[in-house]
Amino acid sequence: MQEQAHDRGQEQDRERRGLLRIGLAEVHNPSMVPTLSPGDQLVVRYGAVVRAGDVVVVRHPFRQDLLIVKRAVERREGGWWVMGDNRYVENDSREFGMVPDDLVVARVWLRLRPPPWARGGQRSVVGALSWVPSAVRLVSAGRWSRGAGGAAGAGRSAFRRLRAR
Repeated sequence: MQEQAHDRGQEQDRERRGLLRIGLAEVHNPSMVPTLSPGDQLVVRYGAVVRAGDVVVVRHPFRQDLLIVKRAVERREGGWWVMGDNRYVENDSREFGMVPDDLVVARVWLRLRPPPWARGGQRSVVGALSWVPSAVRLVSAGRWSRGAGGAAGAGRSAFRRLRAR
């Protein structure tokens, strides 16, 4: 609990100094399904404190020109163990090991789901109305936990609503 208060204090200090910046990222592969889908736009916070359960943007340890979106599962000495929410895609720490702290680029704050017609879907009033409630969601660790079954947040998390869409 004391560590969380310290983290929040650090984040507030960064915000006061203007070190937290906002940016956009786009999801291109299915490694974070069902939480995030290809085509989703992400609002990210550069320089934000990362906690276990947060969705983060990191530089791939072997291809540092490649940015990837993963869940920060566990803090280890010198870095983070990261995993995708899709247990069938192994492009994560199971494949490349721990991600050093200096390769953690940003923490995901919001997910912006594109409208169905952006991917060739129907343009209808009913379709638009059903899309609106799911268009913007906070992506927060919430009650995230690593349950049985392996993948981070697999089935028992605050992301249940996102999976239903």
